[in-house]
Amino acid sequence: MRSIATLDLQYAHRFYGFKGEAQYLHGHTGVLTIEVEDTINEGVNMVFPCNEIQKTAWALLKNFDHALILREDDPLLPAILEVYEKQGIKDGAPTNKMKGPAFKTELATAYPDCRLVVTKETMTVEGMIKIVYDLLKEKLNIAKITFTSGVNAACAEYVTKNNIDRCPLCGIALNENGVCPKCGYSK
Repeated sequence: MRSIATLDLQYAHRFYGFKGEAQYLHGHTGVLTIEVEDTINEGVNMVFPCNEIQKTAWALLKNFDHALILREDDPLLPAILEVYEKQGIKDGAPTNKMKGPAFKTELATAYPDCRLVVTKETMTVEGMIKIVYDLLKEKLNIAKITFTSGVNAACAEYVTKNNIDRCPLCGIALNENGVCPKCGYSK
């Protein structure tokens, strides 16, 4: 069975090297749907609490919200960083509270202080799905990810393989010590 959570992301990007309207810098509201598959946890009668899926995903994905997402070879990137430097916001501003931890993977690098994500590939809906799966595959038993942005949509299905110990009282994943970070249950 599956538990399903949805997140909204506001972001700006462009398709560098693309011949069409998407070559121009533009913004989107993206809707990300994550389906987590496992057996029903008898203690709470659910696979995984949807609000906990959202919390787990949002901890990293909030770096994409209200962010500029550019491919690493986009000539706009150095220009943007130069403008941010002149403005004094390259290393963050006191009002920049919606940021997650910086991360660097094979597919993307997040610079949360300046609301920037640099990607290896063009940030299409398919590209976003690859990045999200890469960031969350060890944290959740992801069976399917769907991402819709404007009129564009894509989805990918995965074979779940994680054996995640979950709390019988609230259903969320136990930490490495077998303790529930939410309610304190100990295995």
